[in-house]
Amino acid sequence: MEEKNIDEEYKERVEKEKESAKAKGESEIPEPDFLSFITSLALQASIALGNIPNPLTNQKEEDIKQAHFLIDTLALLKEKTKGNLSSEEANLLDNLLYELRMQYINRTKT
Repeated sequence: MEEKNIDEEYKERVEKEKESAKAKGESEIPEPDFLSFITSLALQASIALGNIPNPLTNQKEEDIKQAHFLIDTLALLKEKTKGNLSSEEANLLDNLLYELRMQYINRTKT
């Protein structure tokens, strides 16, 4: 199966990169986890809402459509992971969604 070979090759390359980084004294890329993932999506939504500066431009920019998409993505993750999250993960996701939805409502008031 081609997919299995690709997966094994990927794992081998990642392990070599980790070993190389350690040998050079570089910091390792952190292991992905759900809390970091949802926090990064929430950060992107905050940037799109204009709450914090875009790190690339150092300017506050508002992109309401992008913010809406990211908030909906977090809601989708909440729905699809229901019953599979730790209480810490579920609480963080609930809190992030609440805060972002409130900010979105405040930004789109007419």
